[in-house]
Amino acid sequence: GLRVYDGKVFALEEHLDRLIDSAKALAFEEIPTRAEVKKALFETLKANGMRDETHVRLTLTRGEKVTSGMSPSNNQSGPCLIVLAEWKPLMDSSGKAVGFSKPQTLITSTIRRNTPSCLDSKIHHNNLLNNILAKVEANVAGADDALMLDMQGFVSETNATNFFCIRKGKLLTPHADACLPGITRGIVIEVAKELGIPVEERNVSISEVYSACEAFTTGTMGALVPVGQIDGRSMTHGVGPLTTKLQAAYQARTKTQGVPIE
Repeated sequence: GLRVYDGKVFALEEHLDRLIDSAKALAFEEIPTRAEVKKALFETLKANGMRDETHVRLTLTRGEKVTSGMSPSNNQSGPCLIVLAEWKPLMDSSGKAVGFSKPQTLITSTIRRNTPSCLDSKIHHNNLLNNILAKVEANVAGADDALMLDMQGFVSETNATNFFCIRKGKLLTPHADACLPGITRGIVIEVAKELGIPVEERNVSISEVYSACEAFTTGTMGALVPVGQIDGRSMTHGVGPLTTKLQAAYQARTKTQGVPIE
């Protein structure tokens, strides 16, 4: 997903890198050029007068099939780029507008996140059935989202976002092995280092999360969204000082960076 802030598309080049890299990993025979994707994106935004509080989802398919079947050789009309732009203020994956003071409630899912031996999380794709099943569990439990573990039982990410927690002044986040190396995640890590906040990418156990001082999720849809409770255990701070500091620093970046809509 992409987000538009004040007439600029934030982190556009990074998102295009991921789109193209994923298409190559999936053996697409044809991939639109960066210029072609930008043209389609900007035309869509301009046609709808979208210059702020807009979320865009880019989907690239192999295009029309000549017959049913799994083989990509059936897709013979070239790729199809879908630009889905929506008026959306910052919101969590449950569709609630993000107030920087409103923390999320999570549960731990019984569904495990894919490992690279099954499906590499570095490929950005729509094959998300395990994430959807985890979200179903969250809905049934009345939680906002589900925290997913990897096959070794360490924290991976939520069904829709990357996950961070803060313990003893350090920012912890799982290795990007069984989770998507999200673009917002990467920017938050950069911002934290600029602010002098120690960052550790490592295996994080669920028991460490239960006793964390603060926690939050990251993604294009909501930027940084605080987490107040996981499996009935409350964080020390529902919206903590370091989370608030990182939110402000991230939003400051969105005001000064981005590709202008042309």
